[in-house]
Amino acid sequence: MSEELRLKKLRGSGGSIMARVTDHQQSKGNLGGPDLFLAPIGRLDSDKISKYMCNTCEREFEGSPKIDFENPNEEVADNLILVERGQYICNECGSTIAEYRDFKKPDEMSQVGLANPIDQNEQSSFADFENFAESTTVQDEIISETSPIDSSFRSIMGMDVYDESAKKIGIAKQVGVDSSQKIVLVVSDNEANDVTINWDRIGTVGEVIFLGKNSTAGVPQTTEIQAGEGLRCSSCNFDNKTDSKFCESCGTKL
Repeated sequence: MSEELRLKKLRGSGGSIMARVTDHQQSKGNLGGPDLFLAPIGRLDSDKISKYMCNTCEREFEGSPKIDFENPNEEVADNLILVERGQYICNECGSTIAEYRDFKKPDEMSQVGLANPIDQNEQSSFADFENFAESTTVQDEIISETSPIDSSFRSIMGMDVYDESAKKIGIAKQVGVDSSQKIVLVVSDNEANDVTINWDRIGTVGEVIFLGKNSTAGVPQTTEIQAGEGLRCSSCNFDNKTDSKFCESCGTKL
């Protein structure tokens, strides 16, 4: 790939930046659509950024936003280290333009292993989304209210997604609804194809997204399942092979 720098618009959850990037950085920021995203690219040199847009301020600013980062070097799974995490922050209002995570495999020849437990205060507010949706009832009178975004809110766009066997299956692209009005996570897989994953398969959301309920987290699964395929067990929501007669996780008859 060419190392020539090209001026590109890179989107984040709270705005966008205009920066000069290489072809390699462009390929990292391309999640399969027409837009380029900042989260998969990571930290850029501030002198490569010409201006940025803040959605909170609803205006553009010349120069680079503030870039805050830390290097925790934290093991989030077997053979997966969180090397760096950071934020692009608006100089005017302090809002987050984009967030990024930089991971590294100590042994490039080996697969990523089982996830380490995630502290409660590290989990995203999306983890309670399903409980919230189930408890919501239709009211005779609907009162519309707005409130500021909670400080604990984090966008999941650009996060790495791992299946129940802790195998990376792609990068989170967006959350939407399918034809049956069920909430799904759209993932750009390792071959740049968009696949959808039912929201009830989301296990934990921290530095990365892991599929599978908490009750089965940490239990190795011997069956490799592609996202969105297989027979779903009504008891434990485990995706089995299409020709399975009994659930391979809990033994329930399918």
